[in-house]
Amino acid sequence: MTAADIHTRWLRGVSAPDAKVRLVCFPHAGGAAGTFHSWSALTPPEIEVLSVQYPGRQDRLSEPCPATMDELADAITAALLEDLTGDLPLALFGHSMGSSVAYEVARRLEGTPGRTLTRLIVSARTRPRLAQELAPQPAPTDTDLLNHVRRLDPESAALYEHPALRSVIMPALRGDFGLLAKYRPTGLHRLGVPVTACGGDRDPACRVEDLSAWSDVTTEGLDVRVFEGNHFYLNARQEELTEFVAARVL
Repeated sequence: MTAADIHTRWLRGVSAPDAKVRLVCFPHAGGAAGTFHSWSALTPPEIEVLSVQYPGRQDRLSEPCPATMDELADAITAALLEDLTGDLPLALFGHSMGSSVAYEVARRLEGTPGRTLTRLIVSARTRPRLAQELAPQPAPTDTDLLNHVRRLDPESAALYEHPALRSVIMPALRGDFGLLAKYRPTGLHRLGVPVTACGGDRDPACRVEDLSAWSDVTTEGLDVRVFEGNHFYLNARQEELTEFVAARVL
């Protein structure tokens, strides 16, 4: 059987007829589904890899970015319930901002008939902070955002220096970080599935010791894996990471 593209408003991927589990991937702030485009070829045929395409970028450029985490997580959860056929178990992987989004979607999926959640894998981000731990912040300025990008991903930062490209990609970055500035859940829900936390050993935004905080959101245990690299270690360590993730979800 020839693999077919999966392309819905929210989900992108390649159909895997022999799949035993679906791995749904959530990109970083300002990122897009294409971040995980190569993962289908790097994982076993028993895993169907899907990526989430947030509004406000690429082919969804004309759509406004969600104003709140609840709005974004509710919409993605609805898409997972409505757009996917069959009852394959789901595992979620989120990188950076995507970790928080994946956690919120996992909260909503737990106990939902027809959608069995098996594991949450988070990357390059500590667990969500409550309002009593860290007050909501004002949305960062464009200067703040560009300085942050230069610090975390100097190579990609060059795109923002191009005036024509900046006008296209800046709205998504601005919208995502505005959402994160307001995101403070009222409480932490302990998931009834294992959680895995990954990170780079030289990540200036998420220290290795911060990854252990994800133990607060699971009753089924946390394991931590540290890779060589910075905040975007997943690009340089793609094969190593996908091999690790595949072993965790199968």
